[in-house]
Amino acid sequence: MPDKQNILITTSSFDVQGNACLQEISRSGFNILTNPYARRLSEEEVHDLIQELEPVGLIAGVEPLTRKVMQASSQLKVLSRCGTGVENVDQDAAKEFGITVRNTPDAPTRAVAELTIGSMLNLLRSIGESDRSIRSGDFKKPMGRLLGACTIGIIGYGRIGREVARLCRAFGARILVYDEYQTVLDDTVEVTGLDQLLEVSDVVSLHIPGTAEGGHFMDRKKLEKMKKGAFLINNARGTLADENALCEMLKNGHLAGAALDVFENEPYKGNLAELDNVVLTAHIGSYALEVRKIMEMEAASNLLDELINLQIVKRGISPT
Repeated sequence: MPDKQNILITTSSFDVQGNACLQEISRSGFNILTNPYARRLSEEEVHDLIQELEPVGLIAGVEPLTRKVMQASSQLKVLSRCGTGVENVDQDAAKEFGITVRNTPDAPTRAVAELTIGSMLNLLRSIGESDRSIRSGDFKKPMGRLLGACTIGIIGYGRIGREVARLCRAFGARILVYDEYQTVLDDTVEVTGLDQLLEVSDVVSLHIPGTAEGGHFMDRKKLEKMKKGAFLINNARGTLADENALCEMLKNGHLAGAALDVFENEPYKGNLAELDNVVLTAHIGSYALEVRKIMEMEAASNLLDELINLQIVKRGISPT
């Protein structure tokens, strides 16, 4: 066990100096250590860091926090997710090892929803494609579509799905919703089955968590069920869409375009980057300055609260 206890931050980036809660933890005598790779960690990488540093507290991103990872150190007591979902956390293992798990479910909602609307507009009006065309010397005018004239299919009607629906309503779009766990929603959207949503939606937007079992929610079969000429948006989890099958559907013209902010492996270096009708962003869903600050503050506050509850930290007193 280290002479001085550690707090490890495994998100790809984090403003340590500007975070009052982390500074309070630091003044209590803890080392605050950050992700040395500045990207999403693999299971092996986060395992090795935890095994080496033996942190008592962890501020985590979307890296796999499996049983193997949690077994890497007997010192870990608090896991604070900087983000909304906890599907990357083995909850059973955390409970078994006495690790408290917290998250920040509300903070990223508006940022991810606004990025989703931006993705829709980009695809429907060929904004990125037109920009690249002009830069290459070709002044094309691609014919676009109005968001308000489209049927938008939202898969998953949690916090982010609801906010996307609210923003789409401002454009006048028809909104279909499929949610496996909710059958009674509100009268501003149409609840439908998954097959019907895929068959009639002009834009399908994913807002569900990944599963602990893995596998692609939008596999080849579901992609083939989508309306010809439709668009797919995945700003949720990289494991949701089969990237190879999606690439084929885009190349053969079954789908008109796609926008992805998340990928199975990051940084992304796959075939989708070669297609003009694909908008790719570098996992920036929560990277709006105002929202990111709130999310980081909430994650650090959750960590501090739990350390105090466990009597590991006392305000203004060094740990023993």
